[in-house]
Amino acid sequence: MANKRELIEPHEGDRRYVRRDEKGRFDKVVDVGRSLAADRRSHAKTTVPKGQGDRGDTKR
Repeated sequence: MANKRELIEPHEGDRRYVRRDEKGRFDKVVDVGRSLAADRRSHAKTTVPKGQGDRGDTKR
């Protein structure tokens, strides 16, 4: 399974979810607002563990 998403804030007001590759470089970068809006628009069939929210729904 892929690495967890981590939340970074490069500067005030700019929050992003990032995944890193094996060498620690950014692999995937997504703006937080767009990511959360996309999560609300669709319902995923797949249940995933905490930190993997872009891959499916988390159990609540």
